[in-house]
Amino acid sequence: MFRAIFALATLAAFPGHAADFAPVKEKAEFVSLIEGRDLRIGMFALTLTLSADGRIEGSALGSPITGSWAWKDGFFCREMDWSGTAISYNCQLVEVRDDNRMRFTVDKGAGDSASFDLE
Repeated sequence: MFRAIFALATLAAFPGHAADFAPVKEKAEFVSLIEGRDLRIGMFALTLTLSADGRIEGSALGSPITGSWAWKDGFFCREMDWSGTAISYNCQLVEVRDDNRMRFTVDKGAGDSASFDLE
């Protein structure tokens, strides 16, 4: 059940108009947006901290999340583990809105999206 909820949180489409979001194309811009901030989806008690050195730490529904990320060819590429459940490597399109909302779209922008508050 937790796996299904987490998959929903990280892959489900959240409301928002495509025109409201601008793509993040450079690693430096991405790091400036995430540095010192958390990514959150409140309804799933999901919080992620992405460090500039490529670490991912956080929790969802009270269980820990760990992983790593790298910036490759204009995409955020990550692999994670959620309480012993591997979350497969994937490269994602990153977009930002008003410096307080970030959207990740799997499969280099061709798949489902998840929007996070930047806090």
